[in-house]
Amino acid sequence: MRILRYLTRDILEHTVAVSFVLFLVVFAGRFIRYLAEAAVGSLTGDVLLPIMLFKLPGFFEMILPLGLFIGILLSLGRLYAESEMVVLRACGVGPGKLALFVMVPALVVTVAVAALSLFIAPEGSARAQVLLDNPRSAEGLHMLNEGRFRKQRRGDYVTYAERIDDDGLMHNIFVFERRPGSTADLFTATFAREGEIVLAEESGRRYLELRGGSRYRGEPGERALEEITFNLYGELIPESQNSLRRSGKVESVASTDLWTSDEPRLRGAFWWRVSLPVMVPAIAVIALALSRTDARRGRYAKIGPAMVVLLLYFLGMTQGRSAIESGQGPGLMLAVHIGFAVLALVLLQWERISKRWKVARG
Repeated sequence: MRILRYLTRDILEHTVAVSFVLFLVVFAGRFIRYLAEAAVGSLTGDVLLPIMLFKLPGFFEMILPLGLFIGILLSLGRLYAESEMVVLRACGVGPGKLALFVMVPALVVTVAVAALSLFIAPEGSARAQVLLDNPRSAEGLHMLNEGRFRKQRRGDYVTYAERIDDDGLMHNIFVFERRPGSTADLFTATFAREGEIVLAEESGRRYLELRGGSRYRGEPGERALEEITFNLYGELIPESQNSLRRSGKVESVASTDLWTSDEPRLRGAFWWRVSLPVMVPAIAVIALALSRTDARRGRYAKIGPAMVVLLLYFLGMTQGRSAIESGQGPGLMLAVHIGFAVLALVLLQWERISKRWKVARG
């Protein structure tokens, strides 16, 4: 029991330390992305912090498996480098028993990752999506500033609102857009008495809804001018494929809804969530097997090859999810997990296998 407590505590301490460092890196990268969304007016500054807090569980569902993997490599690598593993083997702790000891912290991480990926992270993403879908979370039409002209797309898109109420209602709106034509540039100028941003429930897209105005379209230097007077006019607010509003739709769907859905994209998301905790025991045994080193090579000798194996595992899972999303079923995903589970067992017993191979050849 003392050996088990010693190994469990050491592995979990390394896992927490590595996960914290990885969290800082991921958090900084995501925060920069969210700031970029706010800079172009897709988000208001007051929703950045709540969205980040709701998204935190989704960060850790990927960080914890990687943290455990590196934590086992560092912890057991130190035991090998400082010859403590020799003492453990002299006490009768072989590869099989050592794997059982490693499974204890791995089981803790597996339960945590399962709770995060299947329940906590989707709930947090759903709450963040509510904030993102709120039309008031965008500052007007790509951050319309009250009483100021705002240029976008290198001056091809200009917006203006004389006054913006606290509830988001804009008054005396002007929108100018220039588009390249076959012979000359086309321009469109829209004037409206008032307007606001609305959300289409069916598509989840945002529109600038203008009321009581006129729309003019023509070519510079030409007398022909198209004029349209409207009582109600809706203009789609363009969003990139990687915008937070569009990319977070699947993440916010509950796992039970993913399981009962027949849509391949949602099925792929479900199998991905299930795969994250399933992979933890396999990568724990792989890390145990690849942590073998000695005092001359040091505790960091196997980190490079081990990270390559982990990267291949993630790539295989990604390809399996893509296959499910294309309608091929979960066969490839299951094959990836089974293949790496077999690899983990082979690496764990590699010394015994190699000795038998030498005896058979000699």
